[in-house]
Amino acid sequence: MKRSASTGSSFWALGLLALLVLAWELAVDRWGIPSYILPPPARIPRALVETAPLLWEHTRATLLESFLGFTASIALGVVVALGMDRVETVKKTLYPLVVISQTIPIIFLAPLLLTWFGFGILPKVIVVGLVCFFPVAIGLYDGLTSADQEVIDLLKTMGASPWQVMRIVKIPGALPSFFSGLRISATYSVMAAVIGEWLGASKGLGVFMIRASHSFLVDRVFAAILVVSVLSLLVFGGVNLLQRLLMPWYYLQQGESPAPGWFKLQSLRNNGKRG
Repeated sequence: MKRSASTGSSFWALGLLALLVLAWELAVDRWGIPSYILPPPARIPRALVETAPLLWEHTRATLLESFLGFTASIALGVVVALGMDRVETVKKTLYPLVVISQTIPIIFLAPLLLTWFGFGILPKVIVVGLVCFFPVAIGLYDGLTSADQEVIDLLKTMGASPWQVMRIVKIPGALPSFFSGLRISATYSVMAAVIGEWLGASKGLGVFMIRASHSFLVDRVFAAILVVSVLSLLVFGGVNLLQRLLMPWYYLQQGESPAPGWFKLQSLRNNGKRG
């Protein structure tokens, strides 16, 4: 039932997108808008094909920056969240700083990073890490603190150690909140890398966009935007798939398949054990 509702939602979203693209095409054709201001949608796939080798070279640079920054944000976010959950002093010290860090516009901080660390890959990785860190840390921390206290008390009366309480109750219970923050960060990671490249880089989709816009090749700008959107969706989908693989019980409770082919894999495992 839920899968049918999801399919229906996707159909309506694709239908609306198709209508918007059609309206865009008709508006450009009817009013004769110059292509250097707004190209027709049909020119964007052609620009994508024409610039494919160059676009791929810039895409690889952006992917590397977003991957490194995203990975660093996960590692740091997990450490900070666990520290705040385990030690009250750490929470009182770090939680306000974590919140304050989100009040500083990254567009103002990025030039300082370039001044301090140069025009290499490091400033872009730091930008991605700063943008992606907050949802991961707060999502995991909220999940850890919302664990069922009655179950924790029961385990403690049975002699469970703090690590056993964390492993049995807190971490499994915190995974939904953790992955919610992870999905938000995943969609930000590529965009954050592009923002870092706008401020100073030799390669990357942000550099490609700037050069194309300065040359009034707006169709190439839209082609790069399309690539950024597709990459963000792929990272988002990867996080979703990882969640389904690591949390099969969560989806089984909702009557959904944890991951494509999960039931078939379980059947093969069971048959192997019987054999």
